[in-house]
Amino acid sequence: MPVEVTWWGHATCTVEDSGVRVLTDPLFVRRLAHLRRRRGELPPPDAARAEAVLVSHLHSDHLHLPSLARLAPGTRLVVPSGAGRSVPGLRRLVSSAGLRVTEVAPGDEVRVEDLVVRAVPALHDGRRLPVGPHRSPALGYVISGEARTYFAGDTGLFDSMADEVGPVDVALLPVGGWGPYLGHGHLDADRAAQALVSLAPRAAVPVHYGTYWPIGMDGIRPHEFYAPGEEFVRKAGRLAPQVAVHRLVHGERVRPEAAR
Repeated sequence: MPVEVTWWGHATCTVEDSGVRVLTDPLFVRRLAHLRRRRGELPPPDAARAEAVLVSHLHSDHLHLPSLARLAPGTRLVVPSGAGRSVPGLRRLVSSAGLRVTEVAPGDEVRVEDLVVRAVPALHDGRRLPVGPHRSPALGYVISGEARTYFAGDTGLFDSMADEVGPVDVALLPVGGWGPYLGHGHLDADRAAQALVSLAPRAAVPVHYGTYWPIGMDGIRPHEFYAPGEEFVRKAGRLAPQVAVHRLVHGERVRPEAAR
């Protein structure tokens, strides 16, 4: 399994397969509204280099226009259907930055050189908050090349997850968030470990935790910031011991097959 995964923090990852770089939900800032990056250095400029960028949903910490502005002209940008209508700034950015945008819905496929990217459903509020209309679905993506890598975006557990995603080799799963409480439509460490049971990947990487936290809330349930990665490793070991789990630090990369 020659795929290589780099976790830059939050939901931002680089997946390199067959010599093609795919970047997920890029967020390259120290502060976003009420959120402050509390762990890890900002990703280096090279992190913005990719043949394709996948955006899972329209929340500002996943579709972040200033971060997308760092992409090179000609980069393929894959976004949920309706994103252009819901986020007018995206249309302006695409025009000024020379990005090639493709809107997708669950089941759609996009070819990126030697890779095929398939959009899959996610259980999450995909609107542009706080008041955006329900025009765009939240998505996950399966990146298929020499390996099959599932980037879940933000999602809760749902009954048809394994059927919708299909067989995968690597799963990049959210295990936390940016606040002390995770509501409906999210995975915590326990639910993410349960997802491994049905998905049955060969390897997993926990993401979406331990990066951003609301300003002024440092002392409120701090274990919800620090603990999800370790909790996921522990619970996955109990529920899905056949899955090799790689808990990365910010900026670390792994070749899941080589690390087994």
